[in-house]
Amino acid sequence: MTKLPPGIVGNTGLYYACYKLSALGWNVMPTARNTRGIDIVCFSVDGKTVRTIQVKSLTKADTVPLGTDIEKIMGDFWVIVNSLGTNDPRAYILLPHEVRALAVRNVGGKRAWWLPLKQYAVDAFEEQWQRIGQP
Repeated sequence: MTKLPPGIVGNTGLYYACYKLSALGWNVMPTARNTRGIDIVCFSVDGKTVRTIQVKSLTKADTVPLGTDIEKIMGDFWVIVNSLGTNDPRAYILLPHEVRALAVRNVGGKRAWWLPLKQYAVDAFEEQWQRIGQP
């Protein structure tokens, strides 16, 4: 597979998550791209139920970079989509407090936070779209 630019990888994961959520019956709206914050707002047909989602997209099964301040993690849910460089992408659905609890800190360099693959790529999170709930 051709190496994709980071922006295209991000879009691929975003629209994959939008597709999956739409198939579950949610009205789905991606937010403005290339900004920090929420990536998807989805709501029920009657507008009474709303979810905000942060999406992280990776071309392979790998560690997720979280930045230098995990207290700034936002959204109702996190969807990590990896293996986007294959024909079998995998999605992992986590709550923000789970991301924070599973994160590890790099003690060298920028002192950044990371979410290791072995922490999130588990049955409790893999393809668990029902965690987001019914619209």
